[in-house]
Amino acid sequence: MTFAANPQFFYTTSPLPCPYLEGRTERKVVTELSGPNADALHDRLSRAGFRRSHTIAYAPVCSGCSACVPIRIPVARFQPDRSQSRVRRRNGAIDGFEVPPHATTEQFALFQRYQRSRHADGDMASMNFYDYRAMVEDTPIDTTLVEFRTQDDLLVCVSLMDRLGDGLSAVYSFFDPELERLSLGTNAILWMIEQAATLGLDYVYLGYWIAESRKMAYKARFRPAEILVRGAWRDLAAT
Repeated sequence: MTFAANPQFFYTTSPLPCPYLEGRTERKVVTELSGPNADALHDRLSRAGFRRSHTIAYAPVCSGCSACVPIRIPVARFQPDRSQSRVRRRNGAIDGFEVPPHATTEQFALFQRYQRSRHADGDMASMNFYDYRAMVEDTPIDTTLVEFRTQDDLLVCVSLMDRLGDGLSAVYSFFDPELERLSLGTNAILWMIEQAATLGLDYVYLGYWIAESRKMAYKARFRPAEILVRGAWRDLAAT
C-alpha cells in the first residue's frame, strides 16, 4: 500500500447561523492552502467550486440546502447588457490599478465606511485594521489588490483578486457608499472581465450565487454565466 507524500486534509466546521438566508445554518468543508503547490491546489479547488479566505479554501456542505451555487463568467462569450454598458461609461474617468496585497489606512477607512453603510449588522463591520490587514495580506497564492481611483487620485473602490491558471477570482470588493449611483461594484466586475480578456484568461470566478439572497443574487446579471451543477460547469440559462 502506498500513501501520498503530502496528503491534503479536509475538515468540516461546526454549524453556524447562515449569513445569507435567515433561519438556516451553514457548514463548510475547509482545507489549508500552503507550501509550494498552493497555487496549483487553489486552481483545482476553484474549478471544483471552492473559495479562498486567508490561507484556507472552503466550500459549503449545508445539510438540506444547496442555495450556494458556484458561478463564473466565460470571458470570451460575455456581452454587457445596456445597463452594464452605461455603468462603464459612467465610470470612464475612474481607473483601476493593480497593486501588491498590502493593507493601507486609506483602504481601511473606505472599508469601514462601506461596512457601516451596507453591512452594519455583519461580523465584518467590527473588524479593526489588523483584521483587515490579515484579510488582505494572509495569502499563500498569487493575489493582488485593484484600487479604483478618480482623476483626482481619490480612492473610491477596492477589489481583492486572486490569479488562477484559467482566470481571475473576485475575492472581496468594497466601495464608497456615497457614490452608489456609479454602481462601483458592478464596474469592478466589468473591469475584471476586461482584464481577464487582456490577459488571455478564460473565466472570472464570482464566488457563490444565491438566488434567494438580495446580497448575492446580483451575480446572475452577468451573462452568459456558468454555474457548477453536480460537478460540471453548465450554462446558467440552460439549467
